[in-house]
Amino acid sequence: MCYETTSSEDTSCEDSASDGDSDTETEGRAGDVEPQQAGRESKGASSGEKSEDDDDDEQEASAGAAPCSQHQAHRCKPSEDFLAACQLLSEHLPEIRSTSNKHLQHVLGSISQEWFQVSSHKTSSPEVVAEYLEVLGDIQPQLLETVVNLPDRNGNTALHYSVSHSNFPVAKLLLDTGMCCLDLQNRAGYTAVMLTPLAVPETRQDMEVVMRLLKEGDVNLRAAQGGQTALMLGVSHDRDDMVRALLSCQADVNLQDEEGSTALMVACRQGNADMVRLLLAQPGCQVTLTDKGGNSALSLAHGDIAALLRAHVELSPSLSF
Repeated sequence: MCYETTSSEDTSCEDSASDGDSDTETEGRAGDVEPQQAGRESKGASSGEKSEDDDDDEQEASAGAAPCSQHQAHRCKPSEDFLAACQLLSEHLPEIRSTSNKHLQHVLGSISQEWFQVSSHKTSSPEVVAEYLEVLGDIQPQLLETVVNLPDRNGNTALHYSVSHSNFPVAKLLLDTGMCCLDLQNRAGYTAVMLTPLAVPETRQDMEVVMRLLKEGDVNLRAAQGGQTALMLGVSHDRDDMVRALLSCQADVNLQDEEGSTALMVACRQGNADMVRLLLAQPGCQVTLTDKGGNSALSLAHGDIAALLRAHVELSPSLSF
């Protein structure tokens, strides 16, 4: 079984405060998503394909943010409109989630637009994000918490995007605020933590951020669509490194998705003997669980993998088929 993640591709940040349209499914590669500039329609929003203008969009600054070149990213500051909107919003935070006030919703939408443009692209600058976070915290800590956890219209936060894009310096900045809700699920039921098996840490510092995500979040949440876990996602994409990291952070090897499949069954279906060995080495790994079709890991296995499972059962007298 090949699991897919569902994230928003080319989502409209302005619409995030009040609009919620269709989800977009992208096969595993959550790093292919980009938030859309407000006020534009995207072919990718419904097709799962990037629009022709995406590459240009990624190079543009926010319509409201102060323009800056890549070489001068550290000089970028929040726009005056953004600051004014944040100041206004900070005075109405208690009522923002329940209000039908169109002006406040517009204010929140404009903040959302600039925030996602700054924080949620593959090339988002940690220096710029740090500047925004500092400004937000200076205005009001509760405002910082609100903006850090702002969802777009598909429920993705800046943390979802930074993990999806393997932008670990930005992910670390968000975590360092101490205000990230790591278990926020997007409309498909995925958290930022659940996207880590698809990320590509390249340095020791990157891997430290990954481990922090896995330790501080819930690694055993199941997606709303299909019920898969982060562990199943890692196994289905043959990510040995991430599977080891998940298991070290108490990922439950025996959880089952909506069809009754376990991570072990996924590994057996894919014929990944090394992954099967890794999962079988986990204390309490149950070989005899069956899915809704009555299949066990052994019935799905062939050749050497089937032999591995039989040997595991023989070494565990309490197990029987």
